[in-house]
Amino acid sequence: MSAAQDIEKLSAKFGADVVGTKEFRGEHTISVKLGVLHDVLATAKKELGYEMIIDISSLDFFGEDPRFEMVYELVTVDDSKHLRVKSKVSEEEEVPTATDLWVGADWHEREVYDMMGIRFTGHPDMRRILMWEGYPFYPLRKDFPLAGRPSEMPDVAFTGIAPLEGGPFVTSPGTNDSVKREPRARVVK
Repeated sequence: MSAAQDIEKLSAKFGADVVGTKEFRGEHTISVKLGVLHDVLATAKKELGYEMIIDISSLDFFGEDPRFEMVYELVTVDDSKHLRVKSKVSEEEEVPTATDLWVGADWHEREVYDMMGIRFTGHPDMRRILMWEGYPFYPLRKDFPLAGRPSEMPDVAFTGIAPLEGGPFVTSPGTNDSVKREPRARVVK
């Protein structure tokens, strides 16, 4: 069975709750309403054989409602099938956790929460993973300024020179050659 056939099965099972399907260059995507997202993910795992979740991410459509879109990348262990599941989420809504289906969803969901502020109901450990607890902003939202925002850093955060600054490796900025941009050992003269 192919991912295209899986989308047909999911579309038949969830009917009006499927808001769109797409195939582009062999990649198959199904978009569903938030209310059936967990059921679609469970069906994909238990009935269609998607044993692994390789990524959970989110998109910010600042100025639109719903503002966010969740994106789940599912694959089979033999990598014969790849399915993308999407669902729109407003700022006030919470997304059902997928940690009861895939243990690996834990860190992905925490990262989405930390960077975008999307909360997951039923998550076993919903706390920040990259920013410190108490940080009041969500850095990957489109309304977050590129230069950052001033905030109080806790005492545990370093405030000196970055650990690798002036270290043994250097890069060559300003070139389009990706090989020359790679870090190289510093030449000592």
